[in-house]
Amino acid sequence: MMSLWSVFSPRTRMRCYALLDAQGTCRALRESHQPPAEPGWIEVRELRNQWLGQPLPCSARVRVAVRPAHALAA
Repeated sequence: MMSLWSVFSPRTRMRCYALLDAQGTCRALRESHQPPAEPGWIEVRELRNQWLGQPLPCSARVRVAVRPAHALAA
């Protein structure tokens, strides 16, 4: 019965992350439900092996929506 329940329960989607060094070079790629705890990881739209050892393209980054401070206080 539990396996049937898990089919209908909502799941969090896997998100993609890239580890950048101080020069902006991609050093590692990761797919996870939660952001990595270590510093240097940024969320990207997809994982591409050709990014390893190369500067990460600006278009690969996921833009984070920032809410105005007054919207949070309401």
